[in-house]
Amino acid sequence: MELLDARRAPLLARPFFEGGDPGAIASAMAHVPEVLDATMPFLVQMFGPSALPARTKELVILRTSALLDCRYCIQSHSIAARDAGLAREEVLALRGDGPLGDQFTDRAERALLDWVDGVAGSTGPVPPEIGEALMSHFAEPDVIELTLLAGTTMMLNRFCTALGLPTSQAALARLAEDGLL
Repeated sequence: MELLDARRAPLLARPFFEGGDPGAIASAMAHVPEVLDATMPFLVQMFGPSALPARTKELVILRTSALLDCRYCIQSHSIAARDAGLAREEVLALRGDGPLGDQFTDRAERALLDWVDGVAGSTGPVPPEIGEALMSHFAEPDVIELTLLAGTTMMLNRFCTALGLPTSQAALARLAEDGLL
């Protein structure tokens, strides 16, 4: 998949390049400016700041990406998770490179990770007891946002994996620095 730059992007996609390289996802979506224009504000809303702490959101994003084996998203969000305050060992556990139970002992985080595993790691309904455990730690609006975040991440995981989007050299260098390659 050719990633477009500002020079080759269709006119309607060029505003997304005004601040420099918008990243692989936007550069791929630039092939279809109408989709880019509709999708990017939604992604900014889902992945940007909200009432939920950045750490909580990164637990969902990185764990979902690991369950769907999206190299691009795992690499990108390993960095975002570290920036959100997760320890290297927590990142490794979320990626499946260590046991979750050793790193995540907080009951709310465990309930959240069980929910993510139920949403992204299986098919069919999430078992009711997993939903009940999550609801004992998070308000309904938070559960809605967390579930939408997992679903949005799943969509991007499939998009990035199907198109083989490359991780930036800067991200790879940062991962190497943190011992996460």
